[in-house]
Amino acid sequence: MKRILITGAGSYIGTRVKAYLEAFPGQYAVMEMNMHGDAWTEASFSGYDAVLHTAGIVHRENTKQDPAFLELYTRVNTELPVQVARKAKAEGVGQFLFLSTMSVYGLTAPVGKPVTITKDTPLKPNDHYGRSKAAAEEKLLPLSEDSFRVAVLRPPIVYGKGCKGNYRALEAFAQKLPFFPLVENRRSMVYIDNLAELIRQLIDDGAAGVFCPQNEEYTNTSRMVAAIARAKGRRVVLVGGFTWALKLLSPLIPAVNKAFGSLCYDRALSAYGTGYCVKSLPESIAETEN
Repeated sequence: MKRILITGAGSYIGTRVKAYLEAFPGQYAVMEMNMHGDAWTEASFSGYDAVLHTAGIVHRENTKQDPAFLELYTRVNTELPVQVARKAKAEGVGQFLFLSTMSVYGLTAPVGKPVTITKDTPLKPNDHYGRSKAAAEEKLLPLSEDSFRVAVLRPPIVYGKGCKGNYRALEAFAQKLPFFPLVENRRSMVYIDNLAELIRQLIDDGAAGVFCPQNEEYTNTSRMVAAIARAKGRRVVLVGGFTWALKLLSPLIPAVNKAFGSLCYDRALSAYGTGYCVKSLPESIAETEN
């Protein structure tokens, strides 16, 4: 039986990964640890096979460029995971998994100009969130060796039942609007169970390196809104002909590019083993909404 410690008690991803692993009876013993304050520094990490670090400050539009919040992002997203990893290594833990983000690439995708991230795409974070995560990666990866393997995960938008963030905006559109623009875009997203299955496989394999998870299917924003509406028993009519208007609006309203731009991982960048996507995109939407 593998013993897993999740540092970041109560986090969305940590809680869902714990529940996912516990669905494999006798294979995993999972504990969560609260990282508020300094009490965690006195706890023993000895005996754990892996530490999954999920604690962090997420990106918020009103803080991610504000100089007043730089210290907070640095302390929580850079310094804390490095401290946890060094403690884990010193106390004999065999693997450290760090939850980073696609934001380390610092990329946006203007409407009509697709951007695909490949193995050669450099890291150019452009806000406190991305920079703090990239700085943590830079310090964590050199800690990896045969007896202490560091795995960095850079998920795109993570969604699932109870999630927050960008998926909730799409859900709001599906609940309220009778019509929605039809735009042919592609986005990388990852359903929480697919992410959890990758984490399970990485732990089983004792893997090290950088991993960029995503669903097997790219997401089209318009069709996802329509699918969410169907799962809620509603109908949203997709109307074409708005791409030109969205292109004009995108320099003025950043949310337009976030919703309708094409930003995705190259499929090859996300491959691992025989696959980890246990749920298709339609299945994941149905589970999230029901």
